[in-house]
Amino acid sequence: MLALCSLAGLPATAQTTPPEPTLSAALRDKTPMGKARLRYWGFDVYDASLWALPGFDARQFENQRFGLELAYLRDFKGADIAERSIDEMQGLATIEPAQATRWTQAMSSLFPDVRRGDRITGVHVPGSGARFYLNGKLLGEVADDAFSRLFFGIWLSPKTSQPRMRETLIQGLGGTPR
Repeated sequence: MLALCSLAGLPATAQTTPPEPTLSAALRDKTPMGKARLRYWGFDVYDASLWALPGFDARQFENQRFGLELAYLRDFKGADIAERSIDEMQGLATIEPAQATRWTQAMSSLFPDVRRGDRITGVHVPGSGARFYLNGKLLGEVADDAFSRLFFGIWLSPKTSQPRMRETLIQGLGGTPR
């Protein structure tokens, strides 16, 4: 399922490279930096893994290419993932209602229903947006750098609602400031 999201109303940005068709191609030079499990009300939700180049600076994550993989430990509807994501993004910054609606629609069209064991990986491409893969195969992209910054900020922003998860994800960065 290839559903490229250059949706009307999303700002078009210059794309430096076409999306890689597989996750292994997209992350070919990245290494795992950290892994963390999200638990919510006692339920295991997913395991998150951060993939980046050595020297990755979490303080400036929006300026660097990296991947964030979510390995789901429960079944979820894609629309629910999109709604939760936009709620988390709104916790990081003020988003105009019309923009929130467009981003929610973009995510809803990209994110499939997931089953336990499925993996959705997002790749942040600075200046271009976010590309998403399901179990290693390209789902599509949201060609909007502001979207990508806020989406990945759910896990990497100092203002995240899950600061312990962020710390665990970036622990592999060694002495890099956080």
